[in-house]
Order: sequence, then C-alpha cells, then structure tokens
Amino acid sequence: MSKPLSDHDRRKQISVRGLAGTENISALKTDFNRHLHFTLVKDRNVATRRDYYFALAHTVREHLIGRWIRTQQHYYEKDPKRLYYISLEFYMGRTLQNTMVNLALENTCDEAMYQLGLDMEELEDMEEDAGLGNGGLGRLAACFLDSMASLGLAGYGYGIRYEFGIFNQKIVNGWQVEEADDWLRFGNPWEKARPEYMRPVQFYGRTEQTPDGVKWVDTQTVLALPYDTPVPGYRNNYVNTMRLWSAKAPCDFNLKDFNVGGYIQAVLDRNLAENISRVLYPNDNFFEGKELRLKQEYFVVSATLQDIIRRFKVSKFGSREIVRTDFSKLPDKVAIQLNDTHPAMAIPELMRVLVDEEQLEWDKAWDICVRTCAYTNHTVLPEALERWPVDLFAQLLPRHLEIVYEINRRHLERVAKMFPGDHDRLRRMSLIEEGGQKRINMAHMSIVGSHAVNGVARIHSDILKATLFKDFYEMEPTKFQNKTNGITPRRWLVMCNPGLAEVIAEKIGEEFIRDLDQLQGLRNFVNDEAFIRDVAKVKQENKLKFAVHLEEHYKVKINPNSMFDIQVKRIHEYKRQLLNCLHIITYYNRKHQEGPNKQWTPRTVMIGGKAAPGYHTAKMIIRLITAIGEVVNNDPVVGDRLKVIFLENYKVTLAERAIPAADLSQQISTAGTEASGTGNMKFMLNGALTIGTMDGANVEMAEEAGEENFFIFGMRVDDVDAMERKGKYSVTFVTSNTFLSIANGIYSLCDLSLHQSCVSLYNALEYYNRLPELKQAIDQIAGGFFSPKQHDLFKEIVNMLMNHDRFKVFADYEDYMKCQEKVNALYKNPKEWTKMVIQNIAGCGKFSSDRTITQYAREIWGMEPTMESLPAPDDL
Repeated sequence: MSKPLSDHDRRKQISVRGLAGTENISALKTDFNRHLHFTLVKDRNVATRRDYYFALAHTVREHLIGRWIRTQQHYYEKDPKRLYYISLEFYMGRTLQNTMVNLALENTCDEAMYQLGLDMEELEDMEEDAGLGNGGLGRLAACFLDSMASLGLAGYGYGIRYEFGIFNQKIVNGWQVEEADDWLRFGNPWEKARPEYMRPVQFYGRTEQTPDGVKWVDTQTVLALPYDTPVPGYRNNYVNTMRLWSAKAPCDFNLKDFNVGGYIQAVLDRNLAENISRVLYPNDNFFEGKELRLKQEYFVVSATLQDIIRRFKVSKFGSREIVRTDFSKLPDKVAIQLNDTHPAMAIPELMRVLVDEEQLEWDKAWDICVRTCAYTNHTVLPEALERWPVDLFAQLLPRHLEIVYEINRRHLERVAKMFPGDHDRLRRMSLIEEGGQKRINMAHMSIVGSHAVNGVARIHSDILKATLFKDFYEMEPTKFQNKTNGITPRRWLVMCNPGLAEVIAEKIGEEFIRDLDQLQGLRNFVNDEAFIRDVAKVKQENKLKFAVHLEEHYKVKINPNSMFDIQVKRIHEYKRQLLNCLHIITYYNRKHQEGPNKQWTPRTVMIGGKAAPGYHTAKMIIRLITAIGEVVNNDPVVGDRLKVIFLENYKVTLAERAIPAADLSQQISTAGTEASGTGNMKFMLNGALTIGTMDGANVEMAEEAGEENFFIFGMRVDDVDAMERKGKYSVTFVTSNTFLSIANGIYSLCDLSLHQSCVSLYNALEYYNRLPELKQAIDQIAGGFFSPKQHDLFKEIVNMLMNHDRFKVFADYEDYMKCQEKVNALYKNPKEWTKMVIQNIAGCGKFSSDRTITQYAREIWGMEPTMESLPAPDDL
C-alpha cells in the first residue's frame, strides 16, 4: 500500500483555508512560546505533547476572546431578539481544528508548528472529544450552534456540563464493555467558569397559600455554576456562547448535621447534590424514568430561565441594573427552542416564575409562555417518549405538578369546547395519562405550551400530523411545521475532507462554504474528465489513510481498492444493523459457493456504534457483528475481498476519519421510524453513495440528487402501514395494559402503553420459507456457524427476528439483496460511480444547517440572519 499524504503535506496544497503570512506565523510562534513558558512549563525541554497542545489551544483561544467580547458588546448595543437553544445534549467533538478553520488560522498554525518541529496531527490528537451527547440529537445541536454564529444570530446554547460524557466503548472478546469518559481529567482549555452568574435551583419542599399567592417552601437548594465555551462563526468575527451548568452543593448543605457530630457525613452528602451533573444518561431513543434524570432536566431549565430573565431585564453591557420590567415584551426579545421533550419543564417553570415570582395573571403569563417557547420532536418511537410518574413529580417538584394540572384543566376545557361530546379525544389529548400509574406526557406538554411544533424531515413531520399528534394537529394545524435537519459544512467538509473541499473550490470558488446551494454548480462538471479524476483521487487518498488507521487498530489487512461499505450510528433494532448482517452473510455464502477464482466486487464492511448499556438486544447485535467478522476475516477462500470490521468507540473524531473514506453509506431503517438522520447527509456531502429506504431525510436527499443517483429499496411508509392493517387477527386482553396478539399463528404479548401498533400481520416465517438464502443465513446464526464454541449464543436474536420483529427485517431482505447487486455492478465502473458521486455532492445544498437555522429563525423565532461580518478587534 502506498503511503497516503500526511495532513501537513495535504494542507500545504490547499488554498481554501487562506494563506499564511510570514508576520502572522512569527507572531503566532511568539504567542505559542509565551504560553508554553509562562503558563505551562518553565523548561521547554521537558514539555510533553499535551503541554504543546495546551499552548496551541491557548494561543488560538486568544484570537477568540477579543471577538467574543466584541460580539457580546454588539448584542447589548443592538439589543436584538435572542434565541436560547436548550438541549440536554451537545455533542461538540474536538474544538481546536474547528476553531482554526472558522478563524482562518489553520494554515498559519500549521506552518508555525512545522517550523517549531511539531506535528499538527499529533497535537490535535491530544484533545479529548467533548462527548456530551448520545448521537444525532446532540450532534445536531452542535451543528446548529455553528450555524447560528455563522449567520450572525444572537444564539445561546444551554445544557449540562457532564463530568462524564457518553461512555467509551471497548470490545472485549466480541462484547461491548463500557468505560467512563473522564473527558475533563486533563482540563478543558476552551471553557471559562463564570461563578458570578451562579444560580440556585430548588427541589422537593411543599407549597402553601399566602396572601401574595402560592409559595414553594422548605426546598433543598443546589447551585448551578455556569461554564462558557465560545462558538465562533465562519470568518465573520461573530463568537456566540454555549453555557453549560455544573451542579454544586451550597456551603451550608446539611449544615444542621454539624451540630450533632455529622460533619464528615454532611460534607460527603454534598455529592448527592453534585451528582446531577455527574454523568450523561447513555440512552438514545429510549426513555428511562429515573429521579436523577428528572432532576437533570429541571436543573438545566431552572438555571437557564433565571439567566434568560436576568439578561432580559438588563440591556447594558457590563451592567446589572434592571431596565426592562414589562414581561409582555418577553416574546419580542426571547425565543426558547426545546430540543426534544427533555427541556419541556421550561413551560411549567416559566409559568411558575411569571405567576408566582413576577405576579402576572395566569392568562397573560400563559400567552407570554406560548409565544416564547417552541418544540422540536425527534422521534416517533413510543418507547422514546417521556412520561413522568405523577408521584415522582409530586415529591420532587410539587409546585410544578400543580401548574401542570392547571395547564391541563384549561387545555381540556378548550378541547371540549372545540369537540363537544368527544370524551375519547379528551382522554387522548390529556397531559395526564390515566390508567394504572398516572403519568405526565411531556410531548403533550411541549405541544400545548409552544407556538410552534416541528419535525426534522418532511416525512417525519407528516407522520407526526397523521399519527402521533393527529388530535393536536386537527385542533391547531397552523402550529405544526417541518424543519429538515442539516449539518455544518465547515466541520463536515472543510475540516474533515480538505482535499475534496479544495477540488470543489477550484471549480466553483469558495463561497459554497457559506452557501452550500452553490454546489449545484458542480452539475456542469459531471462529465468533466479531469474533475472526475480529481474527485476519485481524493476519495482514494482518504481510503488509503483510513486503511492505515484500520490496520493499526484492528490488525486486519485492508484492500484499499475494495468498496468501503459503512454503517455507523447508534445500535438499535429500528436502524436494522441486522439487515446489514444478513447481507454480509449472504454475500459471504455466495462467494464461498462461487469459489476463489470468480470475479466479484471486493468489500470492506464497517459497522460502528454504541449500544445503550441496558439495551440487551443491541449488545447482542454487536456480538453478532464481531462474530461474523471473526469467521469472515479468517477465511482464506474470501481473502481480502471481504472483510468485516466493527468500528470500536464510534464518536465525532472517528466519524471525521471514516466518513470521507466511505464509498457506500447504509441508511436502512424501516420506513417511518427514523425521524431524519444527519449521518446520511455527512456521507452524501463527502462523496459516498447511499443505499437506503425511503425514510427520514433519505426521501429529500433522493429528490435533491435524483432518485436515479440513489440506491433505493424496500417498503415505503404506506407499505408498512398496509402490512400492519391487512389480514385477520384476534386479541385477548391479559391485563388492562397488555394483550395477547394471535396473528397468522404467531403469539405476541404486547404493552399498549409502548406499542400502540404492535398487532402486526408481518409473518417472518413466510419469508424464511420462501427465500433460500435468507433461510441459510438464519440457520447459520441459529446453528452456531458464527459461534462454534456456543451454538445457542444468538438464539435470542433469531427468536426475535422470527417471532416478534417490530421492524420487519425479513420483509425488506429480498429487495435489499437485489439493490446490493446494483451497487456491485456500478462499483465495477469507477467512472460512472464517480459521476453519480458528483451528482450527489451537487444535491447537498439543502442539507446545510445554515439553511435549517435560517428557516427556524424566520419561521419560528422571528429573527433575521445576516451575512455581514463584525469588525475584527483592533488588537488583531
């Protein structure tokens, strides 16, 4: 294998990030040495690589600070409407390179480090990922912050500064093992603690009626300490703020214990308060109702709303003097976006503040609340929807429970007035779910308390209106919108794939980085021989580099000319990694039957992603993938023409390496289950072709690229619905919440609260008996072919696929295999493959998060983006 270009050599060839002047390089080297000597180490000869990284980070950060201060001054002078994006997750990844790209410093820093005898790649690798998110939702929030700054919007991200982010995944003997992500152990040079803005957050206690209204008394206090991280826009001198809250116990926490000799225990009990920001819940698309999680949700909401109202009341830069007290102006100056239902407590908390503390009448406070808040839904999976037990609410947040009941009473009065006599509709639309344990439906709360509700892809938004939120849509159709997700092209093209960014810039200029719609201009070069060669060359260089990484980490010999076939996302049944596994096994069986002399398309199949620690089936899926790899990778008959690798510890930094190297992107969820996806967009932008179902954003991606340039297979949403409806079935109720479904001879115990459409007439046995290759693959899994030391290792997976597969893997198997044959045929024609790649890249304009945020700003927040830049600080 020829050695790929290093990042340093590659950057030398690239103009898209700006040229480095000699004076700038000299000044940066001086600043770097100053930080190294005065703030980190006294003797340069004993400095470690981490010391060098911190010195560079602080040097780059200096270029941020002046712009950061200038931006905040600008906001206070202009007093624009501010957007507060509240999210329990921000999956930021690494900051150094992204900051250098956005400030046009990368070439200067690269050259300065080179002249100092340091390797930029090595320094960048010293940075820990800020993995404060599970996957798509948290990464989307990070992309949105980048776009808000790049569009000159006064946007603030608010979340929790988890001490431990998403766990590190180790694969030990084929199994996932979780390790704590101690990402702060070496410090974080990008954040600044702001103790002057610390806020108290109350829990527990009771309510009492007073002449001045309801008071929440006898509470326990936890302090919220903010840490600010600058978020730079792309070369416009705007630097916004992400503020993350850390929980701290007050100094007098359990002070009463001091008097009875309990000093040590009192100090130790501080951990109970500070546990709130200790760890990120590692569940994706699954709701786990724990008291600590509800504490986290209220903690971030309470601290954030205090901050929002403080900033609303004062408008002078550097002053804390109150100049604004008329809360009717709040919706004109403040927009709050709830990123899924996790921050839904913002609605009753804002009502509590306005009614109890600011003494507003209910109707006026409610009007302000609704006009201020907006809600983004991210899932249609019933098990992912938050439903908090009323008993827990009553204990932890007694005043808020009273407010929720009052919201619900008034809401149901409106429903009854619009739909008189429809008692079933009242039950369905209530915020309080009756029957068994009473629960508060947080999605219903979010809809009722917001002026706008949006899905994150057109098909997802349509499904919300037609099924999950049908009653609410019929009541207030104008409240529902769609905002198809997007990704920032700065991180997901310029930063992670500079070679491709340069090739594109040579053809259409560099403005596409801020206006991704300009990629449409590439359609003029689809038949340009030189451009086709250049795009293919960049892809091959990316593959060579990633192949070196794979061989170093997995000790598997990689054929860089093989198709790099990648599926990376959280491990979940609905994302159907199992369908991918069945293709691998079938492909392997076919090649075994054809023998080693038969010409066939070589593949390196990579699957990566984390399973939630308590999600047993997802962990078994990982074990099956690794077991298949153990057999395939050691089979001399297939040699280097088929390899299977499970990408360990998939995270943002690994994505930045894998995605530019991908030839084929697998987006194969059951139609109607994936809200949007953003990984699909990243692969498309970086020159991978997509094999996928018509689900989530895949639908719009196929429209933009042209369906002829997509590998589409499988059931559509209507087909899945028809499969649910057809045939005969009988139902026997076992309890009030469960029933036994008897359909086509298959018995399934279903939970009404979780699986509202689980009476499925999908018959896996029919496909198993009709498709010989599918039968062979399942029999191999069941019979221990991939687990020779434990023949029944995968019996649970086989049982699930055969008897209670909600996501209908077998129903799409045949079409998926046929579609994969089309993929193989096209890959044998590199020129036609690359032409299709160019068509896909040209169709990516819609999927910039700049477009998404522009739509949010104009259609929900009442704000207007700007392409103008702020003046640079005088001292830069």
